[in-house]
Amino acid sequence: MIKQEVLNKIKPGADIKVFEVVKEKDRERTSIFRGRVLARKHGSEPGATFTVRATVAGVGVEKIYPIYSPAINKVEVLSSPKKVHRSKLYYLRSLSAKKAKRKFDAISS
Repeated sequence: MIKQEVLNKIKPGADIKVFEVVKEKDRERTSIFRGRVLARKHGSEPGATFTVRATVAGVGVEKIYPIYSPAINKVEVLSSPKKVHRSKLYYLRSLSAKKAKRKFDAISS
């Protein structure tokens, strides 16, 4: 379970690392997914989720994580913006990595 202080920092625009347990046949390993939070949905109720987007090998990858998932070991918040003007950052999908970084740095300061 994710700690409450970390949950408060997971908001759109935050740069995070998610440590999740992956089961492969008869063994388990921890996989790390690092990316930017695009959206947070349903507050802190049982069905609450957050969407993380990263570029892996030149391809955009998005993962949707349930907040109360037992598969999540830990979440590290690398940076959390002070203010973002939108609650859903879906427009970052259509921008290149360079343009998205430039645009995001401009709106989060």
